[in-house]
Amino acid sequence: MTDDANAPWLIVGLGNPGPEYAANRHNVGFMVVDLLADRIGGKFKRAGKAQVVEGRMGPPGPANRRVILAKPMSYMNLSGGPVTALRDFYKVPTAHVVAIHDELDVDYGVLRLKIGGGDNGHNGLKSMTKAMTAEYHRVRFGIGRPPGRMQVADFVLKDFSSTERKELDYFVDRAADSVECLVAEGLERAQSAYNS
Repeated sequence: MTDDANAPWLIVGLGNPGPEYAANRHNVGFMVVDLLADRIGGKFKRAGKAQVVEGRMGPPGPANRRVILAKPMSYMNLSGGPVTALRDFYKVPTAHVVAIHDELDVDYGVLRLKIGGGDNGHNGLKSMTKAMTAEYHRVRFGIGRPPGRMQVADFVLKDFSSTERKELDYFVDRAADSVECLVAEGLERAQSAYNS
């Protein structure tokens, strides 16, 4: 698989399936991908161990790209298998894979876009990297650190607080904008516009 400019993009929201997890901090990747699906007018359908929407993203012309939006249905810790299966099925170069995920070491609502790097203890990224190398894009959505002595696992599996929810739609919208910019204009342009 070559990194062909015309190759499709696989945009993966990381999260856990099921209504009990839907509003958790750990599921912000699903929230962003759901919004992107709305924007391109697609409905998710089951494909193996994931839900996918196929469509196009970006302005008309050469920057308009074929995209596959995906939500792995395997639980966070096993995301790598479904993502790799989709990458291979749709013939997506690893450099055209984008993982959208919650990030503890970034303040709430702050975005950081990058390619490659470590997993920082994030089990979804750990699983993806183990399955296909680390050279994929990440849209890191800051959720901040747990308060006091709260365990990280408890914090990420809790819903956003009422204070956080007041701004959540805005931050999810901005994260979706950053993905569109990344796909249409490249990482450097997206970083300069959205890395705060």
